[in-house]
Amino acid sequence: MRRIAWVVFLLVILTCRPASAQDWAVKMFQTTAHDFGSLARGAKAEFEFTFSNPYLEEVHVAAARSSCGCTSVRVDQPTVKTYGKSAVIAAINTLQFQGKRGATVTVTIDKPFFAEVQLQTSCYIRSDVVFYPGSVDLGAVDQGTKVRKTVTVGYAGRNDWRVLEVKSANPNLSAKAVELARSGGQVTYNLLVELDEKAAAGYINDHLVLVTNDRAMTHVPLAVQGRVESAITVSPGSLFLGTVQPGQKVSRQLVVRGKRAFRILSVSCDGKGFQFDTSGEKDAKLIHLIPVTFVAGDAAGKVTHTIRIETDLGPSKPELSAYAVVAR
Repeated sequence: MRRIAWVVFLLVILTCRPASAQDWAVKMFQTTAHDFGSLARGAKAEFEFTFSNPYLEEVHVAAARSSCGCTSVRVDQPTVKTYGKSAVIAAINTLQFQGKRGATVTVTIDKPFFAEVQLQTSCYIRSDVVFYPGSVDLGAVDQGTKVRKTVTVGYAGRNDWRVLEVKSANPNLSAKAVELARSGGQVTYNLLVELDEKAAAGYINDHLVLVTNDRAMTHVPLAVQGRVESAITVSPGSLFLGTVQPGQKVSRQLVVRGKRAFRILSVSCDGKGFQFDTSGEKDAKLIHLIPVTFVAGDAAGKVTHTIRIETDLGPSKPELSAYAVVAR
């Protein structure tokens, strides 16, 4: 019935209100515009226009194109299932372009219905500030390990140009600017970047911001990427149990991997209807396979819970989200 209602709803929109017919597609996106601000030449500058599929129908992105060569685009996952997420990633070419730039990114969706969504990007690419390399790549980092990287910052212009401080929104990420040379309007700094051992497991996609004494453009961002790897990883990262009827039973399997042999102590969930079979996983080994059984309740709607796994490798408990759609 929900599928029929959805189809009727879209047919009414497509027939009666052409200007609003694509609102359903626009509403999937968290934002449709991004200003990169002031960018150094050579800096890596990417933004993810994230979107999620709240519909029972599968959504497919057929293409994404940019109106300007200064901005390239790619789609993370073209096919997005119910309650799944993806992103259209816009990247600025800071090496070949300078000055004020803007682009319109057109996203074409062909399923479940045709629609186009337009995303806007803008930036100012500086020619007087250069990063080498263009971003901080931390790589894969074992959790609990401190990592240090160095980036060279070059400036050409005023001889009194200075980096006053480096700001970070991530409490585990910091940087210090050390002046190396200053002569004839040429200024060089080393930026000493550090990720401390307290960083949580997961992907790092942050920015450091150089605060300068340039009154026209005081802030210059520097992208930082990496991945902090836990001693334990679980796949899939989130468990979608599908669309089920009340009382229906579905089964899935979790794969739990370790960097060394380990034991599963317990598997628990903060909601009802879940069962985990760990009877065959008592011995220490690198990979454990855990069957998961879910029995749907009577209430219709989306069901979301958190599964926690306890091992003998330390106090941290790997977590993942498990969700299903109960439809009558």
